[in-house]
Amino acid sequence: MPARRIILMYISEISGHHSASLAIENAIRKLSPDSEIMNLNAFNYTNPISEKIVNRLYMSVIKRTPRVWDYLYDNPRVAKNINKMKDTIHKFNSPKLKKLFERFKPDIVLCTQAFPCGMVADFKRTYNSNIPLIAVLTDYIPHAYWVYDTINYFITPSEEISQRLINKGVTIDRIKPLGIPFNYQFNTNISKEKIMQEIGLNPKVPTIMLMGGGQGLGPIKAIVKSLEKVNGELQEIVVAGTNRKLYNSLKRKIKKLKKKVLLFGYTNRINELMSISDIIVTKPGGVTTAEVLARRIPMIIVKPLPGQEANNTTYLTQKGAAIKIDNPSNINLVIERLLANPEKLRIISESAGNISKPNASMDIAKLVLNI
Repeated sequence: MPARRIILMYISEISGHHSASLAIENAIRKLSPDSEIMNLNAFNYTNPISEKIVNRLYMSVIKRTPRVWDYLYDNPRVAKNINKMKDTIHKFNSPKLKKLFERFKPDIVLCTQAFPCGMVADFKRTYNSNIPLIAVLTDYIPHAYWVYDTINYFITPSEEISQRLINKGVTIDRIKPLGIPFNYQFNTNISKEKIMQEIGLNPKVPTIMLMGGGQGLGPIKAIVKSLEKVNGELQEIVVAGTNRKLYNSLKRKIKKLKKKVLLFGYTNRINELMSISDIIVTKPGGVTTAEVLARRIPMIIVKPLPGQEANNTTYLTQKGAAIKIDNPSNINLVIERLLANPEKLRIISESAGNISKPNASMDIAKLVLNI
């Protein structure tokens, strides 16, 4: 495939948006090794000081007052009120983008988060630019902040999600339902016995994986406590991500637990750990769920946050690919029922496979290289 000059944009280093941009970059490099790719944290590039403040504010709201985020997320009244603020920010950022584009001379720009996508879309309008711009949605519900006339293509997770964009005024010829991009290694076959032997787990004992995204969010400690009450053998893989407080707290308790628990911090072995798991308890981030769906692993979502998590959960549960519970202290009962019902696990696994798009990264890379 032809070599291209490509800019990929995301925000926040530890995020699904970044994982998605890296997945697309890896796929492009596999198909076209000579392509020049810049993978850029757009918020840090244009507003390095504001990035730190906004990230801290966002995490504070999510952890302490999630109802506030629920109100702000995809609220038409809020979107209308902040349009002037958004236009001011984009106007301030446009000269920086102009210098970047003049220096790198991209053939195409691709964004995995709405903020840089809107920034580039407004840049195109301001400078009458014809740089192809692709928006890659990494959640199952498209919010209004994605929709701009100067976006050439929207990559959506599914045909149903595409219809939601059409309802927002996007023409069907600009929509490609290629899926949420993730590292194509999640499609490779892995020896379960080999990995389990390496990390000290028993392949004959049910394995439950607990994770709260890269930042280790969610009621993980409460879930571990609940799983202690599960009748029968059980072993757990817990990924705390960058959450050192959670990691240290669990590390102090592990020896006192009846169930075997393997604890990981931030790790690059998620693919291997998923491949040996019978059930995954996770935050419903778009990229994480796309990985789980590709592996066809039954998924349990506990107490999703308002906004994109709640919307992702609704989509996944309606499709039969996940189970949602609101009280983490009851997860032991759900796990017991599932482990006692292999047919139910098989149905969830099959439903996950039906909506998975395992080739998303490669399909997006092919689109990028052929525009």
